[in-house]
Amino acid sequence: MKKRISAMILALTMLLVACGGANNGTNNTGNKEGENAANNNTEAAASSLEGSITSAGSSALLPLVEDAAKSFQEENDKVSISVSGGGSGAGLKQVSEGAIDIGNSDVFAEEKLDEAQAKELVDHKVCVITMAPVINKAVAEKVTDLTQDQMIGLFTGKIKNWSEVGGPDEKVIPISRPSTSGTRALFEKYALKGEKQIDGSLETDDSGTLLQTVADTPGAIGYLALSYLTEENPDVKTVKMDGVEPTLENTYNGKYPVWGYEHMYTKGEPNELAKAFLDYIMGDKYGEKAEKMGYGVASKMKVER
Repeated sequence: MKKRISAMILALTMLLVACGGANNGTNNTGNKEGENAANNNTEAAASSLEGSITSAGSSALLPLVEDAAKSFQEENDKVSISVSGGGSGAGLKQVSEGAIDIGNSDVFAEEKLDEAQAKELVDHKVCVITMAPVINKAVAEKVTDLTQDQMIGLFTGKIKNWSEVGGPDEKVIPISRPSTSGTRALFEKYALKGEKQIDGSLETDDSGTLLQTVADTPGAIGYLALSYLTEENPDVKTVKMDGVEPTLENTYNGKYPVWGYEHMYTKGEPNELAKAFLDYIMGDKYGEKAEKMGYGVASKMKVER
C-alpha cells in the first residue's frame, strides 16, 4: 500500500513539473513572438517612409541638420534628404515660395518676411543656439573679457584699435555677416543691443570660412555658433562678455544672453515624411547627440523668449 501511494505521489509530482515547464515554455515563446512582432512592426513602420526632403537656410544650424539627415537616412533607406546653407533669409524665402520643404532659420520668420508670408509658415523650434564672439589668438593674449558696451564699440566701428580695450596696438577688424544672415540678426539683437554691425570689407555667411578668417587675420573679431567651436582651435579664442563664458551651461541657466531658438519652418503643416524627420531631430535620443555638437536642448532652458 505504501509503495502504491509513493508511486502515485511521484507520478503526480512529475505531472505538475511537466505542466509547469510546458506553461513556462508557452509563455516564453509568446513573449519572444510578441517582441519579434513589435520589432517587425517598428521596422515596417520605419521602412514605410519613402520620398525626398529639401532643406536650406541657416549656416549655424547646417551641421546639425546634415548630421540628423545622415542618421535618419541610415534608418530609412528609401528616404533622400538634401541639405544646404545660404543663410536664414534665403531659407525662409525659399520655403515661403515653395521651392524647398523646410527652411532653416536662426530667427523668427516675421523678422525676415512680411506678415502675410510669415503667417503661412509653421515654426518647429528644434533646438537652442548660442552665439559666441571669437578673436584672433594674438589679441586673445591680452583680451579675455569684454563688457557689452565694448563689444558694441568693436562691432560698430566706435572702437578702432584693440589698445582701447586693453589689447595690443592692433587695428580692429570686425568680420561681418550679410544682411540676410540670421546669425547676424541674433547677435545684433542680443549682443549689440539692437545696434547694427559695421559692414567691413571682410564678409561671409559661411561659419567655417568666418572661423578661418578670424584665425588668419591679425586684429580680427567675429561671432559664430558654439557648434563650430566644439574642437579646440589654437588660432581662435572665445571671449567672455561681462565676465560670462559663452557655454551651453551658461545659456541654460540664463547667465549668457546671446542665444536664440533654431527654427525649421514648413509652409503649412509638414507632410508625413517631413514630420517624421522633424520629430527625429527633436527627439530625446538625438538631443543627446545635439548637445555634443554644441546645440542646446530647448526643454533644458531655465529662461524663455
